[in-house]
Amino acid sequence: MIALQENAAAAAAKLTPADKERTLRSLMRKLQRVLVAYSGGVDSSYLAKIATEELGQDAICVIGLSPSVSKFQRDNAVRIAKSNGFNIRVLDTDELADPKYAANLGDRCYFCKSELYSKLAEVAADRDSVILDGTNANDLGDHRPGRLAASEHGVRSPLAEIGFTKHEIRELSKAAGLETWDQPASPCLSSRVAVGVPVTLERLSSIERAEAALRQMGFREFRVRVHGELARVEVSPAELPAALDIELAGRIARELKVIGFKFVTLDLEGFRSGSLNVSNDTVKN
Repeated sequence: MIALQENAAAAAAKLTPADKERTLRSLMRKLQRVLVAYSGGVDSSYLAKIATEELGQDAICVIGLSPSVSKFQRDNAVRIAKSNGFNIRVLDTDELADPKYAANLGDRCYFCKSELYSKLAEVAADRDSVILDGTNANDLGDHRPGRLAASEHGVRSPLAEIGFTKHEIRELSKAAGLETWDQPASPCLSSRVAVGVPVTLERLSSIERAEAALRQMGFREFRVRVHGELARVEVSPAELPAALDIELAGRIARELKVIGFKFVTLDLEGFRSGSLNVSNDTVKN
């Protein structure tokens, strides 16, 4: 991990975004056959587009499906893939069956990624392909248990290796016509559950329904964080004034209580990535 961080930093210092994209395209051609761990997010969509343009049918974009992936996210990923001609394949994953994952003790992502990458490895072996993920250079400063699983399964992170920052990926995606360029981050539903609170199918379903309700109210960037029976709603600072409207706030509370939450709070700090960290230096969600 340290070596990858140092290489990414060195690459970022020497190359322009256009240089980085040329380097990425060259790498795809050298790899010849790849499996992209694809989620429909900003990073994996950009990686999938470049891989597809360079390798055609030898670039397979794999969507891992489980209860922790919302219908909204799944449908969005498939729609983006189809509109860009990605060669998509869907694999079911079953991380929720792992008691260590369900316990949610701070290393949940390791068990999730282990499940995903072990299944990707089987497909990759049959096709003599290299597994790629969308980790970028900015991600390397975070504590991400899933990175260990990636290392264990030989997964490469070309965006991080070459030194792409999140901002650069968004700008290059915009130039490439990818609609994901300004898309908010959308990690899995389990990332909304506070550490120590077990991840269950019922809890994930409640989160998905709660976030669907907020989306229908017009909110774009938000999270419903779950602390047992309490739902803590975070919306982006730009959208916070709307959420503070007494009538809309009341509607949020009513709809989330109907879903099953006993208490509903609005976080006055607004949405920020990583607010469920175990500590200031640990897992970002």
